[in-house]
Amino acid sequence: MEIEQELANITPQGETVLTIGVFDGVHAGHRYLLEKLQQRASEKNLLSGVVTFSPHPQSVLHPHNQLPWLSNLEDRVRAFQELGVNIVAVLTFTPKVAQLGAREFMSLVKKQLRMRGIIVGPDFALGRGREGNIKLLRTLGREMEFGVEVIPPYTINGEVVSSTLIRRVLAQGDMIKVERLMGRYFQLGGKVITSDKRGRVLGFPTANLYIRPQQALPGNGIYATIAQVDGKQFSSATNIGIRPTFGEGEKMVETHLLNYEGDLYGKDIRLEFVQKLRDEQRFPSSEALKAQIEKDVREVEAILTKDLK
Repeated sequence: MEIEQELANITPQGETVLTIGVFDGVHAGHRYLLEKLQQRASEKNLLSGVVTFSPHPQSVLHPHNQLPWLSNLEDRVRAFQELGVNIVAVLTFTPKVAQLGAREFMSLVKKQLRMRGIIVGPDFALGRGREGNIKLLRTLGREMEFGVEVIPPYTINGEVVSSTLIRRVLAQGDMIKVERLMGRYFQLGGKVITSDKRGRVLGFPTANLYIRPQQALPGNGIYATIAQVDGKQFSSATNIGIRPTFGEGEKMVETHLLNYEGDLYGKDIRLEFVQKLRDEQRFPSSEALKAQIEKDVREVEAILTKDLK
């Protein structure tokens, strides 16, 4: 089976304590769990490891009810590495894997990744029909000789932090709350593609980003963002929406980098969303829109001064 081969290709240089999950967004709750994972690994002189999946199991189990992702696989792996996790095992999630029983899956993981313990959240479940809940996991731990530790839910202001909650707040455009829930700014990355250059005509050239269709987006509006390109940071004003002043079109992500000189076409840009300025709106003329953009740019400069010092 493919999953067995993928696990066999990973050769830990020691015994491990693991956590397993998708970790979409690698948000503040995930970070709390990963912090505990590394604490336990350090206490027991073990390696810390994350087992994650691609594609998202929901896209395989419920293909007609796709969840927008908060972070793609590359972003998740980068976040795990930045947080100091020793081993990241990415397993391909297929219909065959979905039919694996919890016992068989955990047996493979224990053997191939030299697992001595596992740390999970209270709603953890894996295996066919989500049979591998906490109760069964503890039973398997006793049989296979690995420890099981359950971390309580991570809450902020009485709310349990979850990817579902973040998607809802993101759609509302409340980037200040999103930052609090994620433990960092929400990020989008994409390659600059060709556009109709309306921004350049208005005096504010914008970079139109290609964003994968599965990516969750903030609600339509204008945002203060930090753009990273060619290893440098720039204050930027980012529009998400359909540009109603010019007739409604498809949803776009376009950003104007302040004080940038040069051609951005074909470059990769990563945006960090700091704060929403306003909703997207229709203006009576190009001149009225240009006047508003000028105000937006001044507001972006005021908001981001402290972030780019």
